Amino acid sequence: MPNILGISRLTIEDTNQNPDENWPVALYETVKKAGVNHMSYVPDAGHATLINLLNDDPNVCTNVLTSEEEGVAIAVGSWLGGNRSILLMQSSGVGNCINMLSLPVQSRTPLLMLVTMRGEWNEFNPWQVPMGKATQVALEAIGVTVLRAETERDLIEIVAQAATMAYDADGQIAVLISQRLLGKKVW
Repeated sequence: MPNILGISRLTIEDTNQNPDENWPVALYETVKKAGVNHMSYVPDAGHATLINLLNDDPNVCTNVLTSEEEGVAIAVGSWLGGNRSILLMQSSGVGNCINMLSLPVQSRTPLLMLVTMRGEWNEFNPWQVPMGKATQVALEAIGVTVLRAETERDLIEIVAQAATMAYDADGQIAVLISQRLLGKKVW
């Protein structure tokens, strides 16, 4: 069903994930507990459940982006307006953000990014591999602290800690969500 902008709900078919796993719901609860009330995103199947939950939450303002770098500026503006924002993207979009990331790094504005990884385990698209390899190095080179989640339990604990580091300590934090945790994409 399309949302207010006419965008359909995102879905992912995943042959490697137990459908009873509820980590996206736990992740939603974690970011809500951290006071997140704004989300910017480029549609991504790996973030589909979280995007849908935040889009459906009447207490969260959401923005669909045409480029990930817009989300960096929107997150900074959101913070200046008194909101806690989260930016969702895929690793292939990190390269689009590198120059814009100097804004929160230099101004010490809180930034929390959740990055679904591509170009790793069970990748079928060779075009995803180069940025997948460069994601962590590129983020660290610009001054962003990078945390990596390989398991469901790690993800929830790491995102809770990342939110504290971002919002309470004015940090610029990226949580990389491993492709193995997300499962193989089926097209």
